[in-house]
Amino acid sequence: METDSLLEYANAEFKKKNFKQAEELYTHFISSCLQCRNCEAGDLATAYNNRGQIKYFRVDFHEAVEDYTSAIQANSHFEIPLYNRGLVHYRLGFFDDAKMDFQQAVKLNPEFEDAKESLQQTILDQQQKTDRGY
Repeated sequence: METDSLLEYANAEFKKKNFKQAEELYTHFISSCLQCRNCEAGDLATAYNNRGQIKYFRVDFHEAVEDYTSAIQANSHFEIPLYNRGLVHYRLGFFDDAKMDFQQAVKLNPEFEDAKESLQQTILDQQQKTDRGY
C-alpha cells in the first residue's frame, strides 16, 4: 500500500474510533516513512501525533509523550503535539514542562484558545501547589 493511502486509511480508522486498527496503520506508516525517508514532515508528524492520542486514550502517558515528542521533532511548527504533550505533563503534575509546551503552542498559533486556557490553568495550579508548600 502506498504511504499516502496508508495514512489516509489510518486517519479514517482514527476518525471512526477504530483505535487498534488505526494504531497499527500509523505504526506501519511511520516505519515506512523512516525506511524510505520519502514522507512529508507534516504527514509523519500527524501520524506520530495521532498515534500518541491513541496511547493517551489508553492512559499510556509515557508512550504518548514519546510519540508527541517525535511529532514535534518531525515538524517543529506543528502546535497540536506541543499542546497534547503539555496536557500529559499537566496531568502528571510536571507543571514547568506543561507551561513550556503550552507557551510554545501559543507562540506558534496565537489564536489557539485551548492552549491559552491550559497555560493559564497550569500557572494557577502551580501557584496553588507552591502556596500549599508542595
